[in-house]
Amino acid sequence: MNVEPRPIRRKFATPGVAALILLALPGTAVIVFRLFAGLSAVTNLDHQHPWGLWIAIDVATGVALAAGGFTTAAIVYIFHREQYEALARPALLTALLGYTFVGLGLMVDLGRYYNIWHPAWPTMWQGNSVLFEVGMCVMCYLTVLYVEFLPAVCQPFIGRTAYPRLGRFCTSVNRVVERTVFLFIIAGVVLSCLHQSSLGTLMLIAPTKVHALWWTPILPLLFLISAIAVGIPIVIFESLYSSWSFGLKPEVDILSRLSKWVPPILGVYLAFKLGDLLIRGRFGLLADGSVPSLCFLAEIGLGVAVPMLLLLSDRVRRSGTGMLASSVLVVFGVALNRINVFLVSYEPPYATKTYFPSLGEVAVTVALISILILAYRAIVTWLPVLEHHDTDNTGHLTTRGVS
Repeated sequence: MNVEPRPIRRKFATPGVAALILLALPGTAVIVFRLFAGLSAVTNLDHQHPWGLWIAIDVATGVALAAGGFTTAAIVYIFHREQYEALARPALLTALLGYTFVGLGLMVDLGRYYNIWHPAWPTMWQGNSVLFEVGMCVMCYLTVLYVEFLPAVCQPFIGRTAYPRLGRFCTSVNRVVERTVFLFIIAGVVLSCLHQSSLGTLMLIAPTKVHALWWTPILPLLFLISAIAVGIPIVIFESLYSSWSFGLKPEVDILSRLSKWVPPILGVYLAFKLGDLLIRGRFGLLADGSVPSLCFLAEIGLGVAVPMLLLLSDRVRRSGTGMLASSVLVVFGVALNRINVFLVSYEPPYATKTYFPSLGEVAVTVALISILILAYRAIVTWLPVLEHHDTDNTGHLTTRGVS
């Protein structure tokens, strides 16, 4: 039986929400102070280390973990796996919020944050810049995500007699989006592939500053494959976690079928990573016992090899706990990869000290993550995002394809 997305009628104010608000308050105060006092007042950045925690986690990791939007759209609408359609709108919302907060994080990190609009102005375009391509793709993709999410915003007002004009407007908007959505889906997948890979291209300019374990001419390809590899696990993680959070019954069957896609993609990624080391003659660096070698082994061991082997097991794929643990490992691996590339492996030749994030930088990152979770909870509480039944035989709310 098909189930339409509906708001989750749950009390918004909970102890968990209060905890998230408390976590967000210090970082929000730091953001306000930073906007007036500058980067040096709240960060440990300097001329040798112009980027740090905010770029590695808030931007690079955030973009990678928002890949569930374009991977789910490709699976459902391009490869025509309609059995996963219930996951599409929650994945879309996660990508929308993820990219929105990536933009906010980038604004905080920019020295002259008030100039963030410059890439959108034609006279300031620079076609030879990889960063320009990343910025344009992210702006265009974020616009695509908001357009695709319009039906969820309009749906509650369609047919409402209390607001007839608003209802007619929302009906018209919904009709236009439905007729043109395939164009936005294709554009979203193409734009995502472009900027996911180009984030790796950014580091190709620094072969003498990035550790040899991570610097490679195929870094853009590795960034793209890893983003695709984490797309499904992040959807599985969000689905299972939100089910627990809202007291709903997770649809383990549909997630189990979806998880079969993960091991082959992880296998391709692992083959490229290890093959690249062999071809470049850098495999011996894994045995030198240094901090970079240990970080690399943790990245490909815990974050790639272990979850790949786990998800090859039918027993693990049939278990919600097993899928959750495997998905967390993949998310950890991709997040660690971005941290390794942008922080651990990056060492300027004339640096006088080692970069370590300040408390202010950590507080801002915690705040952005907390506010993102709060926004997700608010939206699914009041807008039709998740598909669910009203009640089961025990009187509890159940779901279909929750994310």
